[in-house]
Amino acid sequence: MTGLGFAEHLEHPQGRGTHPAGGATGVAGGALCGDLVTISVAVEADRVAAAGFDASGCGAAVAAGSAAVALVVGRPLLEAARVSGAAVAAELGGLSPGKLHASDLAADALHQALGAAARRDAALLPSPDRTLVAMSGGVDSAVAALLVARGGREAVAVTLELWRDPDNDAEASCCSASAVRAARAVAHDLGLPHFTLDLRDEFRAGVVQPFLDDHRAGLTPNPCVRCNGGVRLDAMVLFADSMGAADLATGHYARKAADGRLRAAADPNKDQAYMLAATGANTRARLRFPLGELTKPQVRALAAEAGLSVASKKESQDLCFLAGTGKAAFLAKHGGLKDAAGPIVDLAGRRVGAHRGHQHFTVGQRRGIGVAAPEPLYVLATDAATNSVTVGPRVALRSVRVAVRDTVLSGDATDVDSVRLRYRARPLPCRIVGEGPTVEVELHEPVEGAAPGQVAVFLRGDIVAGHGIIA
Repeated sequence: MTGLGFAEHLEHPQGRGTHPAGGATGVAGGALCGDLVTISVAVEADRVAAAGFDASGCGAAVAAGSAAVALVVGRPLLEAARVSGAAVAAELGGLSPGKLHASDLAADALHQALGAAARRDAALLPSPDRTLVAMSGGVDSAVAALLVARGGREAVAVTLELWRDPDNDAEASCCSASAVRAARAVAHDLGLPHFTLDLRDEFRAGVVQPFLDDHRAGLTPNPCVRCNGGVRLDAMVLFADSMGAADLATGHYARKAADGRLRAAADPNKDQAYMLAATGANTRARLRFPLGELTKPQVRALAAEAGLSVASKKESQDLCFLAGTGKAAFLAKHGGLKDAAGPIVDLAGRRVGAHRGHQHFTVGQRRGIGVAAPEPLYVLATDAATNSVTVGPRVALRSVRVAVRDTVLSGDATDVDSVRLRYRARPLPCRIVGEGPTVEVELHEPVEGAAPGQVAVFLRGDIVAGHGIIA
């Protein structure tokens, strides 16, 4: 802390109008609040080599931008990542409640720039005792960070911003700019350095676009498995390398077997091994799961005991990019999948009703069909090409063979003894018939409504033995 105070930073702002060559820039504020702070940061190896800012609006915004620059320029990167809005305010000698907004804006802009610069240019010396911790702003990841720090390891926090849309409820999303601020606040409360990585482009291309494409094709995708398997965790492990961290800890409820494969969590009600099933072997080898042996009540108790502000925070119940908006509205806005009337037909192909678009239905669905019949009707299939939905009795959903494509196994097919065909569904005893990327799964008991596009996770006991997509 330089301690120059408000007047000095306002009258002689440090780094104003400076944009370091090769630096990254963060922006906070704008028309709604009237104040705008832009901060640029250049990182070299393990230090902030240079920084500068611009600001418009009230004098507090100018002073806060200058204070943020003064607090980080020339400092070790991990020290700079601990700078909070409160630290900016303290550098100014304190701010009145009406002016604290300026220090928060400066901190937001600083951390946007710091994360982008660190992701591209940071290169800390490797430390076997350093762990990167993925923090989402919720209680699970906060307690994971707490346990890593309590375990004597040097914890460094990272949060991903994956999606930003004015239609979303930012408070209910685990990947919004609001969630990033919440996670940063918790990390700083724990005394941890915190970085923000903007992965919105990668998330749109690798998760949201396939989600839209699958719905357009009449499938029922699971974007969380795709996100964990190809976007989030890989990016954070790569960042862990830049931070010189030996491993990556997350707040998932999962464990690892002795051979390094994923294993179900001790609490079957919270187990998330299914959601991690597509994680590559190299990334999986770097993961640690501090919550794997705990239950949710135990996690909340640890958070409350530690005085964490998120101890009683509600869990996000929806896909992060759907928070606050319905799936139908999202598909229409981002995928052009607007309502279009089509036929509902029975197993004989006879028209028995009409629907407003095939994308609103999934195999096994009962609600929303809107067709009167002597017995309840269920969706048996959807056909995107004809925009038709086939319905029938529940018994028609039952099958003992399920085709699975894009199959990846960690060992031989004989290693598999059960399969989970949907998140939260119970494992079904089975055997795999055939070889190659497309196989038949022969179930020992019938399944009702295996939905094309969903992820099939193969198991050996409680160990994940592979995965694929229901064809």
